[in-house]
Amino acid sequence: MADTVADYLLRRLRTWGVEHVFAYPGDGINGILAAWERADNDPRFIQARHEELAAFEAVGYAKFSGEVGVCAATGGPGAIHLLNGLYDAKLDHVPVVALVGQQASTSLGGAYQQEVDLSSLYKDVAEYVQFVSTPQQLPNALDRAMRTSFARRTVTALIIPNDVQEMTYSPPTHAFKMVPSSVGISEAVTTPGEADLERAAEVLNAGERVAIMVGQGARKAAGEVTAVADVLGAGVAKALLGKDVLPDDLPWVTGAAGLLGTRPSWELMRDCDTLLMVGASFPYSQFLPEFEQARAVQIDIDPTMIGMRYPFEVNLLGDARATLSALLPRLRRKQDRAWREKVESGVRDWWEVMERRAGVEAEPLNPERVFHELSPQLPDDAIITADSGSAANWYARHLRVRGRMRCSLSGTLATMGPGAPYATGAKFAHPDRPVIALVGDGAMQMNGINELITIGQHWREWQDPRVVVGVLNNGDLNQVTWEMRALNGAPQFLPSQRLPEFDYAEFARSAGFRSIRVADPGSVADAWAEALSSDRPCLIDFVTDPAVPPIPPQADWSQVESMAEAMLKGDPDAWSVVTEGVKSKAQEFLPRRR
Repeated sequence: MADTVADYLLRRLRTWGVEHVFAYPGDGINGILAAWERADNDPRFIQARHEELAAFEAVGYAKFSGEVGVCAATGGPGAIHLLNGLYDAKLDHVPVVALVGQQASTSLGGAYQQEVDLSSLYKDVAEYVQFVSTPQQLPNALDRAMRTSFARRTVTALIIPNDVQEMTYSPPTHAFKMVPSSVGISEAVTTPGEADLERAAEVLNAGERVAIMVGQGARKAAGEVTAVADVLGAGVAKALLGKDVLPDDLPWVTGAAGLLGTRPSWELMRDCDTLLMVGASFPYSQFLPEFEQARAVQIDIDPTMIGMRYPFEVNLLGDARATLSALLPRLRRKQDRAWREKVESGVRDWWEVMERRAGVEAEPLNPERVFHELSPQLPDDAIITADSGSAANWYARHLRVRGRMRCSLSGTLATMGPGAPYATGAKFAHPDRPVIALVGDGAMQMNGINELITIGQHWREWQDPRVVVGVLNNGDLNQVTWEMRALNGAPQFLPSQRLPEFDYAEFARSAGFRSIRVADPGSVADAWAEALSSDRPCLIDFVTDPAVPPIPPQADWSQVESMAEAMLKGDPDAWSVVTEGVKSKAQEFLPRRR
């Protein structure tokens, strides 16, 4: 039997080194499914419970492997369901290729069943989207999709009608209007010009109080960031997607920046006179130095993102590692280390505050304690995923990255629901490493419980079977509740915020997990220890108090007024909110250990 277009598609994916495709079937890709059977499931079809979950799994795989993630779905509803995960990839600069089916080309334009204008639909989310209409077009279209996705860290898509999938494949010929192609790409290393490096060095050498902010673009430059920070006597804050760029046991690393960040990071930006931003597109300018307070230098590989977010004096277009290496010999060592010592003192004080906050009593569990007890027990090679919501607050502040740990969340789209499917993608990228997913009950009810089924299906294949899902079960869509109180002066609106009760532990057991329910503060550490030593996936249902406030690093007066207004309007949890807020905030003012 001659190869079909679908046969060749899978063969070309194998040539590109693709080992997994996260997908859900449908008749729009029946030709590809038939080819998959003929190919003995190579690359491997990983069946998700929903196309959105397939896209999130591909994003998680790409985030933690550094390779292109691939997902597939039928046309119409399947293609539409992929979009949330694909936008997550686009906005976090993650390479993902979507393979999407379509109704037969003979029916297009005829208002046929499940016919959607996919080229228009995908035009915004995908940097490269191509409708494949002939067999000879496929190699170039797929190769460009793979190369563009990898090189630009973005989303690309191929739309292949189901009748084209079943056509006999014939390659492009050496002829007019044929476009042959080849497989492969290598990474280019870009560095700025000498004059720009000298200008940047002048700015940094002139500074007396240097702050550095790193994002995920600095992940391969940890050694160079450390060396530059040492020479300049700088403190280093991390954008949330760059949480795993530097370990938190370095005394001059101030932790996450922004609304979910730490007080030392806020103070670093408040008090610095010079800012170096490396591989970060941190959008919250209110958490950067005041305009005209600091001279600033930016390093970024993406020319479309350079110069954004702050009035930078020097913009260096280049690879973070290569650019810092070229910059380092031009920097003069700061002999006065008073600024560095001040930063380190603030970091020490902060970790004491975090320890005390975790010890504040709540009813029944303080969510800060859940994360604080996990942090020292994390294996040095753990991969941690966090969902959007209040879980992201405690993840940002309490988890101390060290060793080979990797971690991520939906940093830019901030969509609910990727925590558990990211974990699945991470396990297929690193089946020999433990993975921990930190998820709120809202995200679990949205899609996380379905992802437990997929994890339960595959865990026996992984060298290290440990997938630990920690659920913050507070019965409330907590992040939005707090935003309503602090930003809008609105009390909790129970019809929108209260979640129905659900037995997460029992559901997890039905999916093959070990499960634990914890409502006693004294049992939190033991529960994490049991889960992390389990011989199978484990879910821990932590019954937490929704009244524990995610206190920002610096609350302005308008937020205080809004909170008071919400309480006076009759917030149903007013007394608990006030009590827990006072107890948590008080921990910042207690005497420090010396």
